[in-house]
Amino acid sequence: MKAVKRLFDFPYYQLENYNLKHALVTKYNGQWKSLSTKEYIGKANALSRGLIKLGVKPNDKIAIISTNNRTEWNVTDIGVMQTGAQDVPIYPTISEEDYAYVLNHSESIFCFVSDEEVYNKVMSIKGQVKSLKEVYTFDDIENAKSWNEVLALGSDESLQAEVQKRMDAVSEDDLATLIYTSGTTGRPKGVMLSHKNITSNAINSATRLPLDLGEAKALSFLPVCHIYERMLQYMYQYCGVSVYFAESLETISDNLKEVKPDVMSAVPRLLEKVYDKIIAKGADLSGVKKALFFWAVNLGLKFKPYNENGWWYEKKLGIARKLIFSKWQEALGGNLKVIASGSAALQPRLARVFNAANIRVMEGYGLTETSPVVAVNDERNRGFKIGTVGKPIPETEVKIADDGEILVKGPQVMMGYYKDEEKTNEVLKNGYFHTGDIGEIDAEGFLKITDRKKEMFKTSGGKYVAPQIIENKMKQSRFIEQIMVIGEGQKMPAAFIQPNFEFLEEWAHRHEVTYKDRKDLISQQVVIDRYQEEVDHYNSGFGKWEMVKKFELTADEWSIDDGHLTPTMKLKRREIKAIYKDLFEKIYGPQS
Repeated sequence: MKAVKRLFDFPYYQLENYNLKHALVTKYNGQWKSLSTKEYIGKANALSRGLIKLGVKPNDKIAIISTNNRTEWNVTDIGVMQTGAQDVPIYPTISEEDYAYVLNHSESIFCFVSDEEVYNKVMSIKGQVKSLKEVYTFDDIENAKSWNEVLALGSDESLQAEVQKRMDAVSEDDLATLIYTSGTTGRPKGVMLSHKNITSNAINSATRLPLDLGEAKALSFLPVCHIYERMLQYMYQYCGVSVYFAESLETISDNLKEVKPDVMSAVPRLLEKVYDKIIAKGADLSGVKKALFFWAVNLGLKFKPYNENGWWYEKKLGIARKLIFSKWQEALGGNLKVIASGSAALQPRLARVFNAANIRVMEGYGLTETSPVVAVNDERNRGFKIGTVGKPIPETEVKIADDGEILVKGPQVMMGYYKDEEKTNEVLKNGYFHTGDIGEIDAEGFLKITDRKKEMFKTSGGKYVAPQIIENKMKQSRFIEQIMVIGEGQKMPAAFIQPNFEFLEEWAHRHEVTYKDRKDLISQQVVIDRYQEEVDHYNSGFGKWEMVKKFELTADEWSIDDGHLTPTMKLKRREIKAIYKDLFEKIYGPQS
Protein backbone atom coordinates (compact mmCIF):
# COMPACT_ATOMS: atom_id res chain seq x y z
CA MET A 1 0.00 0.00 0.00
CA LYS A 2 1.28 3.43 -0.97
CA ALA A 3 2.40 5.49 2.06
CA VAL A 4 1.21 9.08 2.36
CA LYS A 5 4.22 11.32 2.87
CA ARG A 6 3.49 14.32 0.65
CA LEU A 7 0.19 16.19 0.33
CA PHE A 8 -0.32 15.14 -3.30
CA ASP A 9 -0.17 11.48 -2.15
CA PHE A 10 -3.65 11.77 -0.58
CA PRO A 11 -5.73 11.45 -3.80
CA TYR A 12 -3.63 8.46 -4.93
CA TYR A 13 -4.10 6.81 -1.51
CA GLN A 14 -7.85 7.39 -1.86
CA LEU A 15 -7.85 5.85 -5.37
CA GLU A 16 -6.06 2.75 -4.10
CA ASN A 17 -8.23 2.28 -1.00
CA TYR A 18 -11.67 3.74 -1.74
CA ASN A 19 -11.89 4.91 -5.39
CA LEU A 20 -14.86 7.19 -4.72
CA LYS A 21 -17.47 8.03 -7.33
CA HIS A 22 -18.15 11.31 -5.50
CA ALA A 23 -14.76 12.49 -4.23
CA LEU A 24 -15.36 16.25 -4.61
CA VAL A 25 -18.83 17.69 -5.18
CA THR A 26 -19.71 21.31 -6.01
CA LYS A 27 -23.04 22.93 -6.91
CA TYR A 28 -23.10 24.74 -10.26
CA ASN A 29 -26.29 26.50 -11.45
CA GLY A 30 -28.42 24.60 -8.94
CA GLN A 31 -26.93 21.15 -9.78
CA TRP A 32 -24.48 19.13 -7.66
CA LYS A 33 -21.62 17.96 -9.91
CA SER A 34 -19.20 15.25 -8.77
CA LEU A 35 -15.61 14.49 -9.56
CA SER A 36 -14.57 10.88 -8.92
CA THR A 37 -11.21 10.14 -7.32
CA LYS A 38 -9.87 9.11 -10.74
CA GLU A 39 -11.14 12.31 -12.41
CA TYR A 40 -9.68 14.38 -9.55
CA ILE A 41 -6.23 12.90 -10.16
CA GLY A 42 -6.64 13.25 -13.94
CA LYS A 43 -7.45 16.96 -13.69
CA ALA A 44 -4.67 17.61 -11.19
CA ASN A 45 -2.17 15.97 -13.56
CA ALA A 46 -3.47 18.01 -16.50
CA LEU A 47 -3.03 21.17 -14.43
CA SER A 48 0.52 20.12 -13.45
CA ARG A 49 1.40 19.56 -17.11
CA GLY A 50 -0.13 22.90 -18.09
CA LEU A 51 1.83 24.73 -15.39
CA ILE A 52 5.07 23.07 -16.50
CA LYS A 53 4.33 24.27 -20.07
CA LEU A 54 3.87 27.76 -18.64
CA GLY A 55 7.39 27.53 -17.22
CA VAL A 56 6.60 26.78 -13.55
CA LYS A 57 9.68 25.51 -11.75
CA PRO A 58 10.16 23.81 -8.38
CA ASN A 59 9.83 26.29 -5.48
CA ASP A 60 7.88 28.83 -7.52
CA LYS A 61 4.88 30.29 -5.66
CA ILE A 62 1.31 30.23 -7.03
CA ALA A 63 -1.56 32.00 -5.26
CA ILE A 64 -5.14 30.69 -4.99
CA ILE A 65 -8.01 33.00 -3.97
CA SER A 66 -11.56 31.68 -3.85
CA THR A 67 -14.69 33.20 -2.34
CA ASN A 68 -16.20 29.75 -1.69
CA ASN A 69 -14.79 26.27 -1.33
CA ARG A 70 -15.05 24.38 -4.60
CA THR A 71 -13.64 21.45 -6.56
CA GLU A 72 -11.33 23.69 -8.62
CA TRP A 73 -9.48 24.80 -5.46
CA ASN A 74 -8.51 21.23 -4.55
CA VAL A 75 -7.52 20.33 -8.11
CA THR A 76 -5.31 23.44 -8.31
CA ASP A 77 -3.80 22.72 -4.89
CA ILE A 78 -2.68 19.22 -5.87
CA GLY A 79 -1.74 20.28 -9.41
CA VAL A 80 0.56 23.03 -8.13
CA MET A 81 2.33 20.90 -5.52
CA GLN A 82 2.97 18.04 -7.97
CA THR A 83 5.21 20.39 -9.97
CA GLY A 84 7.40 20.99 -6.90
CA ALA A 85 5.99 24.52 -6.60
CA GLN A 86 4.22 25.80 -3.49
CA ASP A 87 0.79 27.34 -3.28
CA VAL A 88 -0.21 30.46 -1.38
CA PRO A 89 -3.88 30.44 -0.38
CA ILE A 90 -5.20 33.97 0.28
CA TYR A 91 -8.35 35.05 2.09
CA PRO A 92 -10.73 36.61 -0.46
CA THR A 93 -11.98 39.26 2.00
CA ILE A 94 -8.69 41.00 2.79
CA SER A 95 -7.97 44.47 1.41
CA GLU A 96 -6.31 45.19 -1.96
CA GLU A 97 -3.35 46.50 0.03
CA ASP A 98 -2.97 43.13 1.78
CA TYR A 99 -3.39 41.30 -1.55
CA ALA A 100 -0.46 43.32 -2.91
CA TYR A 101 1.59 42.65 0.24
CA VAL A 102 1.04 38.86 0.25
CA LEU A 103 1.58 38.47 -3.52
CA ASN A 104 4.78 40.55 -3.34
CA HIS A 105 6.09 38.95 -0.15
CA SER A 106 5.53 35.43 -1.54
CA GLU A 107 6.73 36.47 -5.03
CA SER A 108 3.79 34.60 -6.57
CA ILE A 109 4.12 34.17 -10.34
CA PHE A 110 0.55 33.07 -11.11
CA CYS A 111 -2.75 33.58 -9.34
CA PHE A 112 -5.93 31.48 -9.62
CA VAL A 113 -9.13 33.26 -8.57
CA SER A 114 -12.74 32.16 -8.23
CA ASP A 115 -14.94 34.95 -9.51
CA GLU A 116 -15.27 38.43 -10.98
CA GLU A 117 -15.15 40.30 -7.66
CA VAL A 118 -11.84 38.68 -6.62
CA TYR A 119 -10.49 38.99 -10.17
CA ASN A 120 -11.15 42.75 -10.20
CA LYS A 121 -9.47 43.16 -6.81
CA VAL A 122 -6.35 41.31 -7.98
CA MET A 123 -6.23 43.14 -11.31
CA SER A 124 -6.46 46.49 -9.51
CA ILE A 125 -3.09 45.80 -7.81
CA LYS A 126 -1.45 43.56 -10.45
CA GLY A 127 0.76 46.43 -11.59
CA GLN A 128 2.22 46.65 -8.06
CA VAL A 129 3.34 42.98 -8.12
CA LYS A 130 6.37 42.58 -10.41
CA SER A 131 6.53 38.79 -10.06
CA LEU A 132 2.89 38.22 -11.11
CA LYS A 133 2.72 37.05 -14.74
CA GLU A 134 -0.93 36.08 -15.15
CA VAL A 135 -4.29 35.68 -13.36
CA TYR A 136 -6.57 32.73 -14.18
CA THR A 137 -10.24 32.42 -13.21
CA PHE A 138 -12.41 29.44 -12.24
CA ASP A 139 -15.64 31.19 -13.32
CA ASP A 140 -15.97 32.26 -16.96
CA ILE A 141 -15.28 36.01 -16.99
CA GLU A 142 -15.22 38.16 -20.10
CA ASN A 143 -11.70 39.21 -21.20
CA ALA A 144 -10.12 37.15 -18.38
CA LYS A 145 -7.91 34.09 -18.80
CA SER A 146 -9.66 30.89 -17.69
CA TRP A 147 -8.05 28.08 -15.71
CA ASN A 148 -9.43 25.85 -18.48
CA GLU A 149 -6.68 27.28 -20.70
CA VAL A 150 -4.08 25.81 -18.32
CA LEU A 151 -5.90 22.45 -18.31
CA ALA A 152 -6.00 22.52 -22.13
CA LEU A 153 -2.25 23.24 -22.23
CA GLY A 154 -1.83 20.11 -20.11
CA SER A 155 -3.75 17.86 -22.49
CA ASP A 156 -0.37 16.80 -23.91
CA GLU A 157 0.25 13.66 -21.84
CA SER A 158 3.84 13.35 -23.01
CA LEU A 159 4.74 15.73 -20.18
CA GLN A 160 3.45 13.29 -17.52
CA ALA A 161 6.93 11.76 -17.18
CA GLU A 162 8.21 15.22 -16.19
CA VAL A 163 5.36 15.57 -13.66
CA GLN A 164 6.31 12.20 -12.13
CA LYS A 165 9.97 13.22 -12.02
CA ARG A 166 9.02 16.42 -10.18
CA MET A 167 6.81 14.50 -7.73
CA ASP A 168 9.58 11.98 -7.01
CA ALA A 169 11.95 14.85 -6.23
CA VAL A 170 9.66 16.29 -3.50
CA SER A 171 10.57 15.18 0.02
CA GLU A 172 8.18 15.13 3.00
CA ASP A 173 10.39 17.75 4.67
CA ASP A 174 10.07 20.19 1.75
CA LEU A 175 7.96 23.31 1.95
CA ALA A 176 4.40 22.61 0.72
CA THR A 177 2.54 25.85 1.25
CA LEU A 178 2.70 29.36 2.66
CA ILE A 179 -0.28 30.24 4.84
CA TYR A 180 -0.55 33.91 5.64
CA THR A 181 -2.13 34.48 9.04
CA SER A 182 -5.20 36.68 9.03
CA GLY A 183 -3.35 39.57 10.56
CA THR A 184 -4.92 40.22 13.98
CA THR A 185 -1.63 41.92 14.86
CA GLY A 186 -0.11 43.94 12.03
CA ARG A 187 1.05 42.56 8.69
CA PRO A 188 0.15 38.92 7.91
CA LYS A 189 3.00 36.48 8.60
CA GLY A 190 3.75 33.73 6.07
CA VAL A 191 3.66 30.42 7.95
CA MET A 192 5.87 27.84 6.20
CA LEU A 193 4.30 24.39 6.41
CA SER A 194 6.04 21.32 5.03
CA HIS A 195 4.39 18.26 3.51
CA LYS A 196 5.18 16.34 6.71
CA ASN A 197 3.68 19.06 8.91
CA ILE A 198 0.26 18.72 7.31
CA THR A 199 0.23 15.02 6.31
CA SER A 200 1.17 13.94 9.85
CA ASN A 201 -1.55 16.21 11.24
CA ALA A 202 -4.21 14.81 8.89
CA ILE A 203 -3.25 11.18 9.59
CA ASN A 204 -3.00 11.68 13.38
CA SER A 205 -6.26 13.67 13.47
CA ALA A 206 -7.98 10.83 11.58
CA THR A 207 -7.62 8.69 14.71
CA ARG A 208 -10.25 10.97 16.32
CA LEU A 209 -12.79 10.71 13.48
CA PRO A 210 -15.69 8.42 14.50
CA LEU A 211 -16.87 7.50 10.98
CA ASP A 212 -17.17 4.46 8.75
CA LEU A 213 -14.26 4.86 6.35
CA GLY A 214 -15.18 4.99 2.68
CA GLU A 215 -18.89 5.51 3.46
CA ALA A 216 -19.26 9.03 4.88
CA LYS A 217 -20.02 12.50 3.52
CA ALA A 218 -18.63 15.83 4.72
CA LEU A 219 -20.01 19.33 4.19
CA SER A 220 -17.22 21.88 3.80
CA PHE A 221 -17.82 25.61 4.21
CA LEU A 222 -15.15 27.12 6.48
CA PRO A 223 -12.52 28.91 4.35
CA VAL A 224 -10.22 26.31 2.80
CA CYS A 225 -7.49 28.95 2.62
CA HIS A 226 -7.30 28.50 6.41
CA ILE A 227 -5.21 25.49 7.45
CA TYR A 228 -8.01 24.10 9.69
CA GLU A 229 -10.48 23.32 6.89
CA ARG A 230 -7.69 22.51 4.45
CA MET A 231 -6.12 19.90 6.72
CA LEU A 232 -9.56 18.38 7.30
CA GLN A 233 -10.00 17.99 3.55
CA TYR A 234 -6.77 15.98 3.30
CA MET A 235 -8.00 13.92 6.27
CA TYR A 236 -11.32 13.33 4.49
CA GLN A 237 -9.43 12.15 1.41
CA TYR A 238 -7.37 9.82 3.60
CA CYS A 239 -10.55 8.39 5.18
CA GLY A 240 -12.51 8.00 1.95
CA VAL A 241 -15.03 10.71 2.87
CA SER A 242 -16.91 12.41 -0.01
CA VAL A 243 -16.51 16.19 0.29
CA TYR A 244 -19.47 18.40 -0.62
CA PHE A 245 -18.81 22.13 -0.80
CA ALA A 246 -21.53 24.39 0.63
CA GLU A 247 -22.54 27.23 -1.70
CA SER A 248 -22.17 29.93 0.97
CA LEU A 249 -22.75 30.66 4.66
CA GLU A 250 -26.26 31.83 3.77
CA THR A 251 -27.22 28.50 2.14
CA ILE A 252 -25.82 26.18 4.81
CA SER A 253 -29.19 25.16 6.25
CA ASP A 254 -30.43 24.20 2.74
CA ASN A 255 -27.16 22.43 1.88
CA LEU A 256 -27.28 20.43 5.13
CA LYS A 257 -30.71 19.10 4.21
CA GLU A 258 -29.63 18.30 0.64
CA VAL A 259 -26.30 16.62 1.45
CA LYS A 260 -27.19 15.04 4.84
CA PRO A 261 -23.51 14.99 5.88
CA ASP A 262 -21.96 12.74 8.53
CA VAL A 263 -19.33 15.29 9.48
CA MET A 264 -18.62 19.01 9.25
CA SER A 265 -16.43 21.56 10.96
CA ALA A 266 -17.62 24.76 12.58
CA VAL A 267 -16.39 27.76 14.50
CA PRO A 268 -18.09 28.54 17.85
CA ARG A 269 -19.66 31.72 16.46
CA LEU A 270 -21.65 29.65 13.97
CA LEU A 271 -22.79 27.21 16.67
CA GLU A 272 -23.84 30.17 18.83
CA LYS A 273 -25.95 31.49 15.95
CA VAL A 274 -27.53 28.06 15.35
CA TYR A 275 -28.36 27.76 19.04
CA ASP A 276 -29.83 31.29 19.21
CA LYS A 277 -32.06 30.56 16.20
CA ILE A 278 -33.28 27.32 17.77
CA ILE A 279 -34.06 29.11 21.06
CA ALA A 280 -35.85 31.92 19.20
CA LYS A 281 -38.06 29.32 17.47
CA GLY A 282 -38.77 27.68 20.83
CA ALA A 283 -39.72 31.04 22.33
CA ASP A 284 -42.35 31.47 19.58
CA LEU A 285 -44.13 28.29 20.67
CA SER A 286 -46.96 28.38 23.19
CA GLY A 287 -48.55 26.23 25.87
CA VAL A 288 -47.42 22.63 26.32
CA LYS A 289 -45.11 22.70 23.25
CA LYS A 290 -43.18 25.66 24.65
CA ALA A 291 -42.98 24.12 28.12
CA LEU A 292 -41.68 20.83 26.66
CA PHE A 293 -39.14 22.64 24.49
CA PHE A 294 -37.58 24.55 27.38
CA TRP A 295 -37.76 21.50 29.67
CA ALA A 296 -35.60 19.68 27.10
CA VAL A 297 -33.20 22.64 26.72
CA ASN A 298 -32.75 22.99 30.49
CA LEU A 299 -32.16 19.25 30.73
CA GLY A 300 -29.58 19.52 27.92
CA LEU A 301 -27.72 22.33 29.71
CA LYS A 302 -27.02 19.88 32.56
CA PHE A 303 -25.63 17.19 30.23
CA LYS A 304 -22.53 15.22 31.24
CA PRO A 305 -21.04 12.46 29.06
CA TYR A 306 -20.74 8.78 29.97
CA ASN A 307 -24.01 8.66 31.98
CA GLU A 308 -22.44 10.70 34.77
CA ASN A 309 -25.84 12.17 35.69
CA GLY A 310 -27.29 8.76 36.50
CA TRP A 311 -30.06 6.56 35.13
CA TRP A 312 -32.99 8.89 35.90
CA TYR A 313 -31.38 11.76 33.97
CA GLU A 314 -30.66 9.41 31.03
CA LYS A 315 -34.30 8.26 31.07
CA LYS A 316 -35.53 11.88 30.82
CA LEU A 317 -32.87 12.64 28.18
CA GLY A 318 -34.18 9.73 26.07
CA ILE A 319 -37.64 11.34 26.10
CA ALA A 320 -36.22 14.80 25.29
CA ARG A 321 -34.24 13.35 22.37
CA LYS A 322 -37.31 11.67 20.95
CA LEU A 323 -39.72 14.59 21.34
CA ILE A 324 -37.54 17.69 20.88
CA PHE A 325 -33.92 17.07 19.97
CA SER A 326 -34.73 14.81 17.01
CA LYS A 327 -36.07 17.94 15.26
CA TRP A 328 -32.74 19.73 15.85
CA GLN A 329 -30.94 16.81 14.17
CA GLU A 330 -33.32 16.90 11.20
CA ALA A 331 -32.57 20.60 10.69
CA LEU A 332 -28.87 19.67 10.37
CA GLY A 333 -29.55 16.95 7.80
CA GLY A 334 -30.32 14.08 10.18
CA ASN A 335 -27.03 12.14 9.76
CA LEU A 336 -24.42 14.22 11.59
CA LYS A 337 -22.10 12.00 13.62
CA VAL A 338 -19.68 14.74 14.62
CA ILE A 339 -19.06 18.50 14.34
CA ALA A 340 -15.42 19.47 14.81
CA SER A 341 -15.33 22.86 16.55
CA GLY A 342 -12.17 24.91 16.43
CA SER A 343 -10.59 28.35 15.92
CA ALA A 344 -11.91 29.85 19.19
CA ALA A 345 -13.20 28.79 22.60
CA LEU A 346 -16.54 26.96 22.65
CA GLN A 347 -18.96 27.88 25.43
CA PRO A 348 -19.39 24.78 27.64
CA ARG A 349 -23.21 25.24 27.61
CA LEU A 350 -23.17 24.73 23.82
CA ALA A 351 -21.07 21.58 24.14
CA ARG A 352 -23.58 20.31 26.72
CA VAL A 353 -26.80 21.10 24.90
CA PHE A 354 -25.67 19.91 21.44
CA ASN A 355 -24.27 16.66 22.80
CA ALA A 356 -27.45 16.17 24.82
CA ALA A 357 -29.27 16.53 21.50
CA ASN A 358 -27.06 13.75 20.05
CA ILE A 359 -25.31 16.32 17.86
CA ARG A 360 -21.74 15.49 18.83
CA VAL A 361 -19.79 18.74 18.95
CA MET A 362 -16.16 17.92 19.68
CA GLU A 363 -13.93 20.87 20.52
CA GLY A 364 -10.31 20.90 19.45
CA TYR A 365 -7.37 23.28 19.60
CA GLY A 366 -4.63 24.31 17.23
CA LEU A 367 -2.92 27.12 15.40
CA THR A 368 -1.82 27.80 11.84
CA GLU A 369 1.74 27.23 13.08
CA THR A 370 0.81 23.69 14.22
CA SER A 371 -0.86 22.62 10.94
CA PRO A 372 -3.25 23.11 12.96
CA VAL A 373 -4.45 20.41 15.39
CA VAL A 374 -2.74 19.99 18.76
CA ALA A 375 -5.56 18.37 20.72
CA VAL A 376 -9.18 17.34 20.13
CA ASN A 377 -11.98 15.68 22.04
CA ASP A 378 -13.21 12.22 21.00
CA GLU A 379 -16.36 10.74 22.50
CA ARG A 380 -14.94 7.22 22.20
CA ASN A 381 -12.73 5.67 24.91
CA ARG A 382 -13.64 8.35 27.47
CA GLY A 383 -11.73 10.93 25.43
CA PHE A 384 -14.32 13.68 25.87
CA LYS A 385 -14.47 16.26 28.63
CA ILE A 386 -16.62 19.39 28.37
CA GLY A 387 -14.73 22.62 28.99
CA THR A 388 -11.49 21.18 27.58
CA VAL A 389 -10.06 20.82 24.06
CA GLY A 390 -9.40 17.13 24.57
CA LYS A 391 -6.13 15.23 24.76
CA PRO A 392 -3.16 15.83 22.42
CA ILE A 393 -3.26 13.84 19.18
CA PRO A 394 -0.63 11.10 18.56
CA GLU A 395 3.05 12.16 18.25
CA THR A 396 2.26 15.48 19.97
CA GLU A 397 3.85 16.64 23.21
CA VAL A 398 2.24 19.51 25.13
CA LYS A 399 3.72 21.10 28.22
CA ILE A 400 2.85 24.18 30.26
CA ALA A 401 5.58 26.78 30.86
CA ASP A 402 6.10 28.42 34.26
CA ASP A 403 4.00 31.42 33.18
CA GLY A 404 1.15 29.15 32.00
CA GLU A 405 1.96 29.33 28.27
CA ILE A 406 1.18 26.22 26.19
CA LEU A 407 4.27 24.80 24.45
CA VAL A 408 3.97 22.24 21.64
CA LYS A 409 6.43 19.78 20.12
CA GLY A 410 5.56 17.41 17.26
CA PRO A 411 5.79 16.74 13.51
CA GLN A 412 3.07 19.36 12.86
CA VAL A 413 5.12 22.32 14.15
CA MET A 414 5.87 24.75 11.30
CA MET A 415 9.23 25.25 9.60
CA GLY A 416 9.12 28.96 10.52
CA TYR A 417 7.87 32.32 9.24
CA TYR A 418 8.76 33.06 5.61
CA LYS A 419 11.59 35.59 5.30
CA ASP A 420 11.39 36.39 9.01
CA GLU A 421 14.04 34.69 11.10
CA GLU A 422 13.59 37.08 14.01
CA LYS A 423 9.89 36.30 14.52
CA THR A 424 10.60 32.59 13.97
CA ASN A 425 13.19 32.59 16.77
CA GLU A 426 10.72 34.33 19.09
CA VAL A 427 8.29 31.40 18.96
CA LEU A 428 10.47 28.34 18.19
CA LYS A 429 12.76 27.63 21.15
CA ASN A 430 14.44 24.38 22.19
CA GLY A 431 12.25 22.37 19.82
CA TYR A 432 8.99 23.76 21.23
CA PHE A 433 6.53 26.13 19.62
CA HIS A 434 5.41 28.85 22.03
CA THR A 435 1.70 29.23 21.27
CA GLY A 436 0.93 32.50 23.04
CA ASP A 437 -2.03 30.73 24.67
CA ILE A 438 -2.42 30.13 28.40
CA GLY A 439 -3.65 26.75 29.59
CA GLU A 440 -3.46 23.82 31.94
CA ILE A 441 -3.43 20.03 31.70
CA ASP A 442 -5.60 18.13 34.20
CA ALA A 443 -4.83 14.84 35.94
CA GLU A 444 -6.44 12.83 33.12
CA GLY A 445 -4.37 14.56 30.42
CA PHE A 446 -7.08 16.89 29.06
CA LEU A 447 -5.89 20.30 27.89
CA LYS A 448 -7.83 23.41 28.89
CA ILE A 449 -7.27 26.83 27.29
CA THR A 450 -7.77 29.73 29.66
CA ASP A 451 -6.78 32.73 27.52
CA ARG A 452 -4.54 34.29 24.93
CA LYS A 453 -1.28 35.43 26.51
CA LYS A 454 -1.18 38.41 24.15
CA GLU A 455 -4.80 39.31 24.86
CA MET A 456 -4.50 39.31 28.65
CA PHE A 457 -3.96 42.78 30.00
CA LYS A 458 -3.16 44.57 33.24
CA THR A 459 -5.30 47.34 34.63
CA SER A 460 -3.55 50.42 36.07
CA GLY A 461 -4.05 48.77 39.49
CA GLY A 462 -1.75 45.93 38.39
CA LYS A 463 -4.47 43.27 38.15
CA TYR A 464 -4.50 40.81 35.22
CA VAL A 465 -7.71 40.49 33.19
CA ALA A 466 -8.39 37.59 30.78
CA PRO A 467 -10.88 39.10 28.29
CA GLN A 468 -11.89 35.91 26.45
CA ILE A 469 -13.30 34.31 29.60
CA ILE A 470 -15.46 37.37 30.31
CA GLU A 471 -16.53 37.68 26.65
CA ASN A 472 -17.54 34.03 26.39
CA LYS A 473 -19.68 34.29 29.52
CA MET A 474 -21.42 37.48 28.42
CA LYS A 475 -22.09 36.17 24.88
CA GLN A 476 -24.47 33.68 26.52
CA SER A 477 -26.91 36.59 26.77
CA ARG A 478 -29.47 36.64 23.96
CA PHE A 479 -29.06 40.42 23.88
CA ILE A 480 -25.34 40.25 23.02
CA GLU A 481 -24.08 39.28 19.55
CA GLN A 482 -20.43 40.32 20.04
CA ILE A 483 -18.46 41.84 22.90
CA MET A 484 -14.89 43.02 23.31
CA VAL A 485 -13.49 43.68 26.78
CA ILE A 486 -11.01 46.58 26.96
CA GLY A 487 -9.01 48.30 29.68
CA GLU A 488 -5.29 47.72 29.28
CA GLY A 489 -3.53 50.24 31.53
CA GLN A 490 -6.86 51.74 32.58
CA LYS A 491 -8.37 51.82 36.07
CA MET A 492 -11.08 49.26 35.26
CA PRO A 493 -12.29 46.89 32.50
CA ALA A 494 -15.01 48.08 30.12
CA ALA A 495 -16.54 46.72 26.93
CA PHE A 496 -17.82 47.48 23.46
CA ILE A 497 -21.02 45.50 22.85
CA GLN A 498 -22.63 44.77 19.50
CA PRO A 499 -26.28 43.95 20.25
CA ASN A 500 -28.08 40.98 18.78
CA PHE A 501 -30.32 43.35 16.83
CA GLU A 502 -32.77 40.65 15.75
CA PHE A 503 -33.52 39.87 19.40
CA LEU A 504 -33.23 43.46 20.64
CA GLU A 505 -35.69 44.77 18.02
CA GLU A 506 -38.18 42.04 18.94
CA TRP A 507 -37.73 42.96 22.64
CA ALA A 508 -38.22 46.67 21.84
CA HIS A 509 -41.44 45.85 19.96
CA ARG A 510 -42.77 43.84 22.90
CA HIS A 511 -41.92 46.68 25.31
CA GLU A 512 -43.35 49.37 23.02
CA VAL A 513 -40.03 51.19 22.60
CA THR A 514 -40.26 53.64 19.70
CA TYR A 515 -37.16 54.47 17.68
CA LYS A 516 -36.12 55.70 14.20
CA ASP A 517 -33.15 53.44 13.50
CA ARG A 518 -30.61 51.23 15.27
CA LYS A 519 -28.52 54.19 16.39
CA ASP A 520 -31.59 55.71 17.99
CA LEU A 521 -32.59 52.34 19.51
CA ILE A 522 -29.30 51.84 21.36
CA SER A 523 -29.39 55.40 22.72
CA GLN A 524 -32.73 54.81 24.49
CA GLN A 525 -32.23 54.75 28.27
CA VAL A 526 -34.59 51.80 28.67
CA VAL A 527 -32.34 49.77 26.31
CA ILE A 528 -29.12 50.84 28.07
CA ASP A 529 -30.69 49.89 31.43
CA ARG A 530 -31.66 46.47 30.07
CA TYR A 531 -28.07 45.87 28.90
CA GLN A 532 -26.82 46.98 32.31
CA GLU A 533 -28.98 44.22 33.84
CA GLU A 534 -27.34 41.65 31.55
CA VAL A 535 -23.82 42.90 32.32
CA ASP A 536 -24.55 42.95 36.08
CA HIS A 537 -25.88 39.38 35.90
CA TYR A 538 -22.70 38.01 34.29
CA ASN A 539 -20.38 40.26 36.32
CA SER A 540 -21.53 38.45 39.45
CA GLY A 541 -19.41 35.45 38.42
CA PHE A 542 -16.14 37.44 38.32
CA GLY A 543 -13.75 39.03 40.78
CA LYS A 544 -14.15 42.78 41.43
CA TRP A 545 -11.10 43.65 39.33
CA GLU A 546 -12.50 41.66 36.34
CA MET A 547 -16.02 43.12 36.32
CA VAL A 548 -17.05 45.20 33.30
CA LYS A 549 -17.69 48.58 34.96
CA LYS A 550 -18.80 50.50 31.85
CA PHE A 551 -19.91 49.58 28.35
CA GLU A 552 -20.91 51.21 25.08
CA LEU A 553 -23.29 49.72 22.49
CA THR A 554 -22.37 49.88 18.79
CA ALA A 555 -24.97 50.59 16.10
CA ASP A 556 -23.23 48.62 13.35
CA GLU A 557 -22.87 44.86 13.10
CA TRP A 558 -19.31 43.60 13.38
CA SER A 559 -18.25 41.78 10.24
CA ILE A 560 -15.34 40.33 8.30
CA ASP A 561 -15.86 42.79 5.42
CA ASP A 562 -15.79 45.86 7.67
CA GLY A 563 -12.62 44.75 9.43
CA HIS A 564 -13.99 43.83 12.87
CA LEU A 565 -13.46 40.06 12.49
CA THR A 566 -10.90 37.72 10.96
CA PRO A 567 -12.19 35.24 8.32
CA THR A 568 -12.59 32.67 11.13
CA MET A 569 -14.67 35.18 13.11
CA LYS A 570 -12.12 36.06 15.77
CA LEU A 571 -12.12 39.62 17.08
CA LYS A 572 -9.58 41.94 15.46
CA ARG A 573 -8.96 43.74 18.73
CA ARG A 574 -6.66 46.47 17.50
CA GLU A 575 -8.93 47.34 14.58
CA ILE A 576 -12.09 47.35 16.72
CA LYS A 577 -10.41 49.66 19.21
CA ALA A 578 -9.47 52.01 16.36
CA ILE A 579 -12.98 51.90 14.82
CA TYR A 580 -14.54 52.83 18.17
CA LYS A 581 -11.91 55.32 19.30
CA ASP A 582 -14.67 57.81 20.17
CA LEU A 583 -16.46 55.25 22.37
CA PHE A 584 -13.15 54.38 24.04
CA GLU A 585 -12.65 58.05 24.93
CA LYS A 586 -16.25 58.29 26.10
CA ILE A 587 -15.50 55.52 28.61
CA TYR A 588 -11.99 56.50 29.72
CA GLY A 589 -11.67 60.15 28.68
CA PRO A 590 -9.28 61.63 26.04
CA GLN A 591 -6.10 59.60 25.50
CA SER A 592 -2.83 61.46 25.19
